[in-house]
Amino acid sequence: MPCYALITGASSGIGLALAEALARRGRNLILVARQRDALESIACELTQRFSVEVLFRVCDLSEPLQLSGLLHELEQSERRIDLLVNNAGLGTCGAFVAQDWSREQELIEVNILALARLCHAIGTVMAGQGSGQILNVASVAGFHPSPWMSNYYASKAYVLHFSEGLREELKEYGVSVSVLCPGPTRSAFFRSAQMDSRPLQGGKWMMSAEEVALIAVKALAKNRAMIIPGWRNRLLAMAPRVAPRWLVRKLAARVNRRLSGAA
Repeated sequence: MPCYALITGASSGIGLALAEALARRGRNLILVARQRDALESIACELTQRFSVEVLFRVCDLSEPLQLSGLLHELEQSERRIDLLVNNAGLGTCGAFVAQDWSREQELIEVNILALARLCHAIGTVMAGQGSGQILNVASVAGFHPSPWMSNYYASKAYVLHFSEGLREELKEYGVSVSVLCPGPTRSAFFRSAQMDSRPLQGGKWMMSAEEVALIAVKALAKNRAMIIPGWRNRLLAMAPRVAPRWLVRKLAARVNRRLSGAA
C-alpha cells in the first residue's frame, strides 16, 4: 500500500514549504486547501520536479460537511497516510467584540475543531496500524495570552497543549506527535488576518516559510516533541516563565495594537 503525507493549508506559506521539503525527500503527498487552481499548479510542479505522486483535494475545513466528505474519501481509499500535517489556520486581529462573529467562528472551526477531528480520524487508523506521525502547527502565540488577537492566541494554546497530551497517549501505539511553534513568518497570514506586518519587517524577527519548513522536517526525523524554529522564537516562548503574566499581556497588547492599525 503506497504511503502519503497529508498536508492541510498546503497552497501557500509554511504548508507549501513543508510540501516542497517533503517532496524533495521522496514523499508522496496529498495536499488539502481551498484554492483549486493553486493546488493543481503546485501538484503538477512538485510531481515534475521530484518525481513523486502528488494528489490534491479541495476542502474548506471550516465547513464540517466538506471535512466529513474528505475523511470518508480517505477512509475508502487504499492510500495509507503515514504523516498528517495539520497546518491550516486562520487569524484575526483587533478587538474581539469588534470582529464579525462568523469570522471568529471560522477561526475556531479551522484552528481547533478541524485539527482535532483529523487527529482523531487519522490518528485512530495510525494507532491500528502501529505506526505514523502527526505534526500539528501551533505558534509561539500558544505560550501566552495576547489582547487584540485573543481568539487566535487561545486557539494556538489549544493546539500546543492538545498535541503534547496526544503525544503521550499515542506513544504506546507507535504513533508520534510533534508540535511546530513558529514565530512571525513571511507568508500570506498577515494579509488574510488584516494585519500590518511592516513593524516586524525591519528587524530579524521574521523567518521565511522555507526556513521554518526545513527545521521542522529535520526535527520530525528526530521525533522531537516540540519544534520552535529560531533562538528569538525560543526566547518568546520562554517569556511567560521569566516575566509576570500581567507584563506579558501588556507587551503583547502593545505589539498587536500596532499590527492591527489601532495605534
